[in-house]
Order: sequence, then structure tokens, then C-alpha cells
Amino acid sequence: MDCKLRAKNCGGCPMLGMDYAAQLKQKEETVKKLLGRFGPVEHIRGMETPYHYRNKVISTFTTGWGGKLTSGIYAANSHKVLPVESCLLQDEVLDKTMLAVRAAAGTCHYQPFNEDKGTGLLRHCLLRRGVMTGQVMVVLVTAQPVLPGAKNFVKALLTEAGKQGVAITTIVQNVNDRKTSVVLGDMEKVLYGKGFILDTLCGKTYAISPRSFYQINHTQTEVLYGLAVDAAHLTGKEVVLDAYCGIGTIGLTAADHAKQVVGVEVNRDAVHDAIGNAKHNGVKNARFFAADATRWIGEAAAAGERADVIFMDPPREGSTPQFIESVARMAPKRVVYVSCNPVTLARDLELLTKKGYKVECSTPVDMFPHSEHVETVVLLSKLKVDHHIEIELKMDELDLTAAESKATYDEIKAYVLNKYGLKVSQLYIAQIKRKCGIIERKNYNVSKKEDAKVPQCPPEKEAAIMDALKHFQMI
Repeated sequence: MDCKLRAKNCGGCPMLGMDYAAQLKQKEETVKKLLGRFGPVEHIRGMETPYHYRNKVISTFTTGWGGKLTSGIYAANSHKVLPVESCLLQDEVLDKTMLAVRAAAGTCHYQPFNEDKGTGLLRHCLLRRGVMTGQVMVVLVTAQPVLPGAKNFVKALLTEAGKQGVAITTIVQNVNDRKTSVVLGDMEKVLYGKGFILDTLCGKTYAISPRSFYQINHTQTEVLYGLAVDAAHLTGKEVVLDAYCGIGTIGLTAADHAKQVVGVEVNRDAVHDAIGNAKHNGVKNARFFAADATRWIGEAAAAGERADVIFMDPPREGSTPQFIESVARMAPKRVVYVSCNPVTLARDLELLTKKGYKVECSTPVDMFPHSEHVETVVLLSKLKVDHHIEIELKMDELDLTAAESKATYDEIKAYVLNKYGLKVSQLYIAQIKRKCGIIERKNYNVSKKEDAKVPQCPPEKEAAIMDALKHFQMI
């Protein structure tokens, strides 16, 4: 199946001309090349019918033939708008809705915004549809706060949508008066309905507002989240951290199987939605925080907070070294990483595996058929310390007490540095081990001077080393 827009340099679906089975094979091979060195890569999960899956559409207004108002998408690598009547990837109800929006806007004599001149009114139209509920949202993005004849526009839009067999649930005006390529502005006004729509995903109902992050492929999102929650092996006793949680979809899906869920998301609007979604679904064991994920987990780890399972679903640029360091300090039994970019995923897995985690399996999911993008769910489990640290063994090291054999000096140093941020020497560790009655081997590197002064371990480092000895069950 092909589309005439491809000949006009539409960049929306560059793989559309390729057989779908070939697309899946190519994406699976891409993931294997990047992630195969970490562990097994499962077969990609594709769609049975890989068309009309997009439940969110953004259309840009422009002037068409004869000065008539039209709308469409930007051509690849340009700001030229290609008029779109229908799209093989978009929900067909939203195609009809967009035709109704253009007709209603034309009736009201609205003019498209001109980026170069700064004139005109209409910039974009954002459409959303709840796949399970059928509810439809229209967000009209304007370059100025005043929408002339707003009531007439609403009436005309509902009438035109009715002609197309579409029942619109809510209409919102969003004001974006900045010189920017960002679609939505900060100011909104509800013109009709409640300003949000509902949809059901993985057994939970979600309120979706204009700026909510909500996956665009409902069918494959249920596959993706199902894989993620299954990978976590939840028994109902776990404390779960849902990092980069958005409106709470992964965390709330997992909540039925966990003791407690904590979600962290930098977007305050999304957190507001997540809290409302928890209440609407009667979920009482989930809390959500509006904060930068890296900063929040760093402070939580420093305070001694722990999680049994951590879900990570970062943006395309991936996570941060600081976040991963804090994950290691929290020491969850399992980490489930949901990624939309296998390149940054590979980079982050490199760090996680160096921090004592093993990739059990990676499963690609085709969330965006006919594009080059692929999502991946990765399960990592925490290795036991004595299973992953390489030790150069010497004959004189075989004469150990049972307590001494539980952890090496390097392991104790690493534990103290990770948990307390303190660097401790082998000498200090030896002093505290002797205090605790752990027999020490003879040190052949001590000073030969009879009056040599030996530095004594400071109290704060002594307390940290004592904690490490308890952690490794040496005392």
C-alpha cells in the first residue's frame, strides 16, 4: 500500500513502501545489533493491521488553492505545508474531524497564521480520540487570545462534524502567541465540553487533556505495558518506582500487583492528570510527584529510600548517568526499562550493567509501523555481588575467616562510596574489621620504621564501614 503524499516529500512514514514483514525484520535486526551484546533479544511484536493507528493528529493551517483555508503536515526538512485530506496512519475518525474543522473555520472566515509576516489567526489543530470510548477532542491553536465568533465556530463545527458522522466530545482553544515551532502555548480556554476526553488502557480509565502525554498507538501500547508489567514479576509485596511516569499509565497498570507505587514526572500537568487518574480508578496505593526524575531519585537514594522494582520510561534522549547512579544506590531487584530510542538505550544499558545489573531479555515492539522508530522493553535483574566482581586470587588470600570471605576491600569501598559519598582506605577498613573481631592477614606493606604513626579512621568513616560490614553480613 502506498500514498500519493510520499511523492510530495512527506516524511511521516518513510518505510511505507516496504513490505510490513520486511519492516519488522529490519527493526528487529537494528535492536539486535545495538543490544544483543547485553543479552537475548526476543522477536519483535508487530501489528496485525498496521494502519490508522494514530489516535493523535496535529495539522497545520495554510492557504490553499484560490486562497482557501486548508491544513496538513510539513514536508520533510521544510516548513512547507502539504495539504492532507486523509492519512493511512491516522485514525479515520480524526481525518473526518479535521475536514469538519476546516469547513467550520472557513465558514467563520478565519485566516491561517503566517509565520514570516506574523499575521493571521489559526496556527494548528490538535485532535485526539479515545480508541475505546470513541470520545473526540478538538484543540484549535490560535496566534492571539481572541477567537472572533467563538460560539458560532463551535456551532458550525458540531454541525459539520455531524455531517461526517462524528460526535465531538470537547473543543478547546489554545493560545500560542510566541515565535516558536512548539505547537501548544500555555493558555487554554474550554469552548465546549469538559476540556478532556476519557480512554481505557490496560483495564484503567484515563483523562486525557490537550497537553497530556498519551501513547498514540492504543493496540501496541497494551502490548508494551503488558510486557513491562509481566517483566517486573510483581507479587503484591513490592515498592515500585515509576520514573518519567507521564500521566501514570505504567504505574497505575502495575498498582494492582504491587504494595506501593511512586511516580515521578517533571511535567506538572501530567502529574495533575496522574493524581486524578489514580482517584478515578480507585487506586489508593499510588503517589505521584512533580519533579525532575534525576534530582528526585538522587535525593531519595541519598536519604536511604529503596524500591524493589524501578520502571524507567525516559524521553528519546534517554536517562542520565546521575539517574543510573542513583538506581544502583537504591539497589532494586529488577529494573524495567521502556525505551523509544535503542541508541540511547544501549548507552544506558552499558552503565547499568557496570553497576551490577544483568540484562535478562529485550523485546522490541513496533509502536510506529511504517516509520523507523521502535520501542523496546528491557528487563534487568540485580546480580549478587560475588557473581559479577572479578577477583585476582593469590595463594596467601586463601587463609580467610568466614567473615572476611563475604566481601573484598574493593566491594566495601564501593558500597561506602555509593551510599555515603565517602572514600575509605584499605587501612581504615582493616582497623574497623579488627575492632569487630574479624581476623586480619599480616600486612607486608606497613612502614618498617618503629615510630611510624598510623592514621586512625575518622568517626563518620568508621560508621560507614560498620554499615558496609553489616550489609555484607560480616558482623
